Amino acid sequence: MTEVPFAARHIGPSPAERAAMAETAGYDGVGALVDAAVPARIRTDRPLDLPPALSEVEALARLRELAAGNQVLTSMIGLGYHGTITPGVILRNVLENPGWYTAYTPYQPEISQGRLEALLNFQTMVSDLTGLPVANASLLDEGTAAAEAMTLAHRVAPRGSGDTFLIDADVLPQTVEVIRTRAVPLGIEVVVADTSGGLPEGDFFGVLLQYPGASGAVRDLSELTEAAHGRGAQVVVAADLLALTLLRPPGEFGADIAVGTTQRFGVPYGFGGPHAGYMSVRDGIQRQLPGRLVGVSLDADGGPAYRLALQTREQHIRREKATSNICTAQVLLAVMASMYAVYHGPEGLTAIAERVHERATLLRGGLGALGVEVVHDDFFDTVVARVPGRAHEIVRAAAEDGVNLRLVDDDHVGISCDETTTEDHVATVLGAFGRTEEHTGLTRLEAIPRGLRRESEFLTHPVFHAHRSETAMLRYLRRLQDKDIALDRSMIPLGSCTMKLNATAEMEPITWPEFAQIHPFAPLEQARGYVELIGELESWLAEITGYAKVSVQPNAGSQGELAGLLAVHGYHAARGESHRNVCLIPSSAHGTNAASAVMAGMRVVVVKSTESGDIDLDDLHAKIDKHRDDLAAIMVTYPSTHGIYEETITEVCESVHAAGGQVYVDGANLNALVGLARLGEFGADVSHLNLHKTFCIPHGGGGPGVGPVGVREHLVPFLPNHPLRAEAGPETGSGPISAAPWGSAGILPISWAYIAMMGADGLREATEAAVLAANYVAKRLDGHYPVLFTGRGGLVAHECIIDIRKITKETKVTAEDVAKRLIDYGLHAPTLAFPVAGTLMIEPTESEDRAELDRFCDAMIEIRREIERVAAGEYDADDNPLKNAPHTAASLLTTEWKHSYTREEAAYPVPSLRENKYWSPVRRIDQAYGDRNLVCACPPPEAFES
Repeated sequence: MTEVPFAARHIGPSPAERAAMAETAGYDGVGALVDAAVPARIRTDRPLDLPPALSEVEALARLRELAAGNQVLTSMIGLGYHGTITPGVILRNVLENPGWYTAYTPYQPEISQGRLEALLNFQTMVSDLTGLPVANASLLDEGTAAAEAMTLAHRVAPRGSGDTFLIDADVLPQTVEVIRTRAVPLGIEVVVADTSGGLPEGDFFGVLLQYPGASGAVRDLSELTEAAHGRGAQVVVAADLLALTLLRPPGEFGADIAVGTTQRFGVPYGFGGPHAGYMSVRDGIQRQLPGRLVGVSLDADGGPAYRLALQTREQHIRREKATSNICTAQVLLAVMASMYAVYHGPEGLTAIAERVHERATLLRGGLGALGVEVVHDDFFDTVVARVPGRAHEIVRAAAEDGVNLRLVDDDHVGISCDETTTEDHVATVLGAFGRTEEHTGLTRLEAIPRGLRRESEFLTHPVFHAHRSETAMLRYLRRLQDKDIALDRSMIPLGSCTMKLNATAEMEPITWPEFAQIHPFAPLEQARGYVELIGELESWLAEITGYAKVSVQPNAGSQGELAGLLAVHGYHAARGESHRNVCLIPSSAHGTNAASAVMAGMRVVVVKSTESGDIDLDDLHAKIDKHRDDLAAIMVTYPSTHGIYEETITEVCESVHAAGGQVYVDGANLNALVGLARLGEFGADVSHLNLHKTFCIPHGGGGPGVGPVGVREHLVPFLPNHPLRAEAGPETGSGPISAAPWGSAGILPISWAYIAMMGADGLREATEAAVLAANYVAKRLDGHYPVLFTGRGGLVAHECIIDIRKITKETKVTAEDVAKRLIDYGLHAPTLAFPVAGTLMIEPTESEDRAELDRFCDAMIEIRREIERVAAGEYDADDNPLKNAPHTAASLLTTEWKHSYTREEAAYPVPSLRENKYWSPVRRIDQAYGDRNLVCACPPPEAFES
């Protein structure tokens, strides 16, 4: 028996179904439809040069070989990354559970109540531990969180505070360099100084302090904070959350902003990520908080319900006025961290912290007995030993015995303890320093000053006390999961988001210890498998896109955008043309584009779109002529954000190049190009690629994402690099975009496996199937809803936009009403109101079979019939199944039913729902009420009493 090729498992419709779908769309086969839809001018003239497709068994065997190239040692390196134990109930039921990892960003909050509750727990955890009242629902990593804090401090600092940001010398080195990368294009001067003796002279708008420091030192920061405030500066504290169970929290000594990582709350190293960064802020600046903020509002019945607050879920729609380009968060990892806190509770976290601290004090006692000087007396988990001239020898000896230490310099060794550290590890480390069996006993000495011991309570909410047994935790996770619609329950036809299959064979390797348990700063000879995998993946992505080089460091699409634009800036600067700072952006572009351009120090000039959705060439040429001498780049999305293959893309590229500019093509819609066209061949110079879209990394409720940046040869010298890994990028690069050298390396095996198992032919077939599915849906819905934009032959690319605006004008039924009514049909809504208000953008992807596509189309057609009943007066215009959707079970189980339609019409609009029904846990949520009445931490249980 021959194993079924993986491509046949990944692509939903069978060959026979694809042929029938093409016929429905009016074409004699898939090839004919694709040839009609895709402009010949962009088609590549050579097939993808990739290795032959592997079976699932073969791919996993190859990944085992690569994993074997990694050595899993006990890492006591620290620097913001620590060993942790992921409770099995969280590992199996969150990280390895498609009910959690295939969910999308909760833009439809009614069907996202489970993950929103988990994120509210996360915010409460961060707020409680840092002692600051408002926290967001995760950032990308500690380095980018600190960079976001710098720009937030700049915005809220009093006028006249200047443009200088002060960083203490004991801040994590990778954080310092990520901040430098961000600061340069914004005109912010970064000063690094030792503040142990007080603040240096001069004006600055903000100060960043590490607590405990990178060296492990624990200092009382209250005087520094007071002095900084006296000069009008905002104080940012990068704090270790586990340490804060024992240490006085930043909010209690006056910090304005706290940032950090939640990695050590049950999230593996993953060679650097993905990990959820955090930020919390003082009262008064929460409405400028970057990223996402979960809040509590009310639903239509007056009950509490969770939703994304303050429009932070789309902060980037402010475009060139945006203060941050953060789009993807690290939701799946934030959920894991929050559940770690829920499972352990305050007592459990404190016990873990006390044990970690005890191991560190035992280590100090043992070093003291050997006559080794420890640099700091006050610490939490990290000690630095002064060993003149012996540091290399000691680090090498420890590694030979299975433990990685941090080589600070020739004379100093850093040792960090964590949740996994045992007394045997302590003994091994001491052995590397010269301890023998003659040295008996270890002494524990308190290393946290009495005045810095935490006295305030934290995690007092009942959710952090109710799930101690594994049974209780298992059921809590299942209860939350059941509230949501993820890809395991329904297709998620979100245009521009590409919610395709995340195959089990792709997901399986990420939890193997050889991938999960590698510290990002472990010696590279211990990560040879990772280096080989990353090299292969980068080369495959370069071949697919037609670029010379790809860097996987950016850990989100937004960060890939920034990296690409910084490469453009670096290129112009190297040619003596630093004045080129105008970035042309079509009006239809993704909102992050404009925000990223501003962050890269560019001026945004908007180019109009025509009524057909294309770039307005007349306006483009006028803008090019006006800004010819200052033109840096154009950012376009291809296929366009309107879901069409623009015929004029090559002319656009040629015109910009003729004026001395570079062409940035947003890779969000690459799912319509792979195997058919290469960005680097039809005129693009640089792109970011969304591995969490086209290349199968799951969205995880809104993250993790990976946003590699690909460039043509002339931009290669300006790709990101890293201060702690020369191998991670060119010496002439822009600096680090992410805290870890290769970003979220821990999930790169997913995309590696996808490409390896699909092969060249499978990738092309997937693209063709995606284009086919979008045109099949458009054809089936044609006549019921107008398709807003089409290209050649009336065809679309991989997504289509249906226009509800005329329907709204005639019946008062809105696109939002249609989206909410789909919940009653057990379906996730398409993208609402983007890129055009009053529309729905549908992207079916290649992974959905014809039966699921028809289920969606049948639901949309039945909803259209319901709208017609509204228009005919059979349903009241304000009281009908659409206006009242979604319907909860509780809303139907009432004594009196006063609506103009029946309970059956509300709950079972199609017969199949009687066999398989999803019930929304809440009714439609009042978004405006939640913004006016901001509640962004766990409400008391009384709030949920009916």
